Amino acid sequence: MLVVARARAGGALVGAVPLYLKTNSYGEFIFDWSWAGAAHRAGLPYYPKLVAAVPFTPVTGNRLLLQPGLAAAQAARVREALIGGIRQAAEETDASSAHVLFCTEDEGQALDAHRFFPRLSMQFHWHNRDGRPFESFDDYLATFRSRNRKQVRKERQGAAAHGLAFRTATGDELGDREWAALYGFYTANVDRHGGSAYLTPEFFEIVRAKLPRRMVATLAYRGKTPIAGTVNFEKGGHLYGRYWGAVEELAMLHFELCYYRLIERAIERRYTLFEAGAQGEHKLKRGLVPSFTHSAHWIRHPGLAKAIDAFIQSERAAVEEQAQLYAAHTPFRAAGEDDADAVEGGGTERKSG
Repeated sequence: MLVVARARAGGALVGAVPLYLKTNSYGEFIFDWSWAGAAHRAGLPYYPKLVAAVPFTPVTGNRLLLQPGLAAAQAARVREALIGGIRQAAEETDASSAHVLFCTEDEGQALDAHRFFPRLSMQFHWHNRDGRPFESFDDYLATFRSRNRKQVRKERQGAAAHGLAFRTATGDELGDREWAALYGFYTANVDRHGGSAYLTPEFFEIVRAKLPRRMVATLAYRGKTPIAGTVNFEKGGHLYGRYWGAVEELAMLHFELCYYRLIERAIERRYTLFEAGAQGEHKLKRGLVPSFTHSAHWIRHPGLAKAIDAFIQSERAAVEEQAQLYAAHTPFRAAGEDDADAVEGGGTERKSG
């Protein structure tokens, strides 16, 4: 069920928050199943709950939507009104809680002032080089330590050794065969992991009709037949990795299609950011670094709210500590650190495949 909190000024719509009234916690990527379980054990209802999010999409963005061009003071007032609207919607729907997921850090701070608990989470993102964007994938790899650079090249060579043809294309460049294959890859991967296929064939049809130039696929072909691929989206200077699947289990193919081909595209187009989806510490060795994401949570029941607040604060400390640990183990050379290949006289390096 969709609920919308609105703010108006002089009859004109100046802000809104789309909210979903939910009876489960599927497809959110900010996990609260343990909270629901704790509420159930205490005899408290946890569902229905209100959620402000883009369904099935762990991507940061504005959740308190404001009319463009508002002056700072008016924008602050509209934001305050929208937060009040979320609370009012929770009262009207008898929701146990309200959750604003993957909001901006500024929105999280504003919500914190209204008894929403700010929660910190972490993903792995690829960032282009500041000031002097990477010129090529080899230019990017040149910032790696020797052993990490060699590992990436070995993985790409392993993917190339399968004798497949690789292709990166937008949705308007794909034919019926590729679109059908992408849906098949998606469902095959869902089945392999015992999940639920949220996306329907109609979703892919809508994307093809409405957002073909925003959708980017990386594909692997055996002959003329696609055997693996990814579904991604791009806008502005950002690239967002979403879904992957394959009908053949081949070593290193996942890394090639999900990371390396997409990093190449980001470099070619001078994108500043590539978000490869939720979770996955294996991304660290490929050059995606820990990056914080934010959410905010209002809980109706005082006792449950106190317990969740304590959990979130403890979790924040753990997330910050984990991010520091990951940051110390990136593949990148530190400032002033010697390149082992240069020290060892490794000579000219081969181009990546």
